[in-house]
Amino acid sequence: MRFVKNKVNTTPIEDNVFAVVKLAKAAKEKYGEDQVIDATIGSLYNENGTIVAMDSVFTPYKQIKNETMAAYAASFTGNESFRNQVYQWVIQPGGCTLAHSVIATPGGTGAVNMTIESVLDEGETLVLPDIAWGSYQLMAGMLNLKTVTYDLFEDDHFNLTSFKETCQKVMDQQQKLLVVINDPCHNPTGYSLTIDEWEEIVQFFNACGKQGPVILLNDIAYIDYAYDLDHCHDYMQTFNQFSDHVMAVVAFSCSKTLTSYGLRCGAAIILGQNAEDVRNMEIVFEKTARATWSNIPNGAMENFVYVTTQNLDHYLKEKQSYIDLLKQRSDVFLTEAKACQLDCYPYKEGFFITLAIPDNAKRDRFHQALIDHQIYTIKVNHGIRVGICSLSLKKCPGLAKRMKDILDTI
Repeated sequence: MRFVKNKVNTTPIEDNVFAVVKLAKAAKEKYGEDQVIDATIGSLYNENGTIVAMDSVFTPYKQIKNETMAAYAASFTGNESFRNQVYQWVIQPGGCTLAHSVIATPGGTGAVNMTIESVLDEGETLVLPDIAWGSYQLMAGMLNLKTVTYDLFEDDHFNLTSFKETCQKVMDQQQKLLVVINDPCHNPTGYSLTIDEWEEIVQFFNACGKQGPVILLNDIAYIDYAYDLDHCHDYMQTFNQFSDHVMAVVAFSCSKTLTSYGLRCGAAIILGQNAEDVRNMEIVFEKTARATWSNIPNGAMENFVYVTTQNLDHYLKEKQSYIDLLKQRSDVFLTEAKACQLDCYPYKEGFFITLAIPDNAKRDRFHQALIDHQIYTIKVNHGIRVGICSLSLKKCPGLAKRMKDILDTI
């Protein structure tokens, strides 16, 4: 590999998601839509099997002036109106009063990657849940970072013991901690932490902070599809208890919130007790943004502000209809899964439900057996992800029982 840097993993990406999506598409063309269960897609789909593009979002987007769409943003950190509205939308409802700054990013992915790149030095360790979005690992690998995982669950709740033990080992080794918590609406299990669990995490972070800096990377990509929208931000009040040695970066995804995945718009929200610490991190984020993507789509930022202010009632009503649909789908699947004893990780809300298959070798056999029966899902560590976000309600009844019958043959 003469033409790339020496310290880089050159193994091709094995994108199992797109490979299975391709198989599902081919199966639908061969056997017909009604004969195939396609639970692979990670975007929100309607009951007609097409991607949701909300009228409350895209009608005003198409009315933005061409000159506005064509123009650069006011700053590589994002338009001031956008940055202010992101803070109002994400942080203020939860009652967090910490010093803050907002940097516009290309989707939530940009916020996650910028944080990992800016906080950890090469060779240091990133702490991740053992069941997680695969790109966290990919980002770490491209930055020559190590990773270590904590067990996400103990029975039907968050595994605080494993979480603390894992974090403490990393803190003892490098005197700095960067921890990813994807919450609420965890991808891919649909778990959301309780306020009590967050309280204990924050107190633990404060204890770790006596050894060195602690940075929480809170990925909230799916927060706007929580089933209890009035209270899904409440946990952010616990951040007010941070010591001076603990900070948070909240990774927000306009792409998910507005079902505008292709517009690539999001934000990194820096939170800390000390305004000087927030400013220091902001400076590094500013440079990273300028050096990496330079500018976020102007039209996407303008549209987010419009939709979440002047068009708010229309947007909330339309979005709620899809939240209700997600809940209907999840209720059917989980009720039947419980009845037939198909084991799922604790789901509360969100786009995905994950079947609990701790043995990855058995998971692989099960996944292939599902494909053989024209049921298409996505493999994750210790489980099988079912995308209720794209699985129509009419295909939910009986699915859990079919899956359990197949699993019993493995």
